[in-house]
Amino acid sequence: MVSKNQIKLINSLQQKKYRIEHQLFIAEGVKVIQELLQSKIVLEQLFATEESFSSFECSSKTAISQQEMKKISVLSTPSSCLALFKIPKQNKPETSGLIVALDAIRDPGNLGTIVRLCDWFGCTQIICATETVDLYNPKVVQATMGSIARVIVNYVDLKDYLNESSLPVFGTFMDGKNIYKEKLPNEGIIVFGNEANGISAEIEKIIKNRIAIPQFGTIHGTESLNVATATAIVLSEFSRGN
Repeated sequence: MVSKNQIKLINSLQQKKYRIEHQLFIAEGVKVIQELLQSKIVLEQLFATEESFSSFECSSKTAISQQEMKKISVLSTPSSCLALFKIPKQNKPETSGLIVALDAIRDPGNLGTIVRLCDWFGCTQIICATETVDLYNPKVVQATMGSIARVIVNYVDLKDYLNESSLPVFGTFMDGKNIYKEKLPNEGIIVFGNEANGISAEIEKIIKNRIAIPQFGTIHGTESLNVATATAIVLSEFSRGN
């Protein structure tokens, strides 16, 4: 069973300040937890109902009822398992390869999807402005579907990071050059902006390579693409070109 103190702890981890204080984050669902168990991320405790208890081979697991799961789940429809993992130490950001940089992405689903996309396209490094949503937000972790275990995410002063980098910096803009006609390198930093405001003015000044995903519709009623959708298209083009 799960104790009252454990319930209190797990519920508190929905807030960033308590994740920082306890250096723990929540993962929920069989696939996500199994992916994390196979990584270097350290398990603190696993809670599972009878439905999925035998799916995990680890010593730190506790059998609980479905009613208890409802008390600790962060999902509207609770899954059959929830685990607490230790937040790994932040690695020093890479200075080579293809890197995705996020300028104040706020939506947890978008960040989680972008992590998953980077995993799919073999882009192992994401640089986030400090204003970007926390990687260990339960909704972000859920949306990564386990890719959080394979993609390195660092939070930095994005302006300083870009100024200090020797890599070419690309940014997505409505008035940029058609990405389908550009010769794209196999190394560089691709900046994606905030959902509502795009790339900030101070970051825009640093970007030398402005690219755009052209609109093919004849009505042109859509002003922009969702940032995760744009990331998928841009990473696909960079990968295809190389």
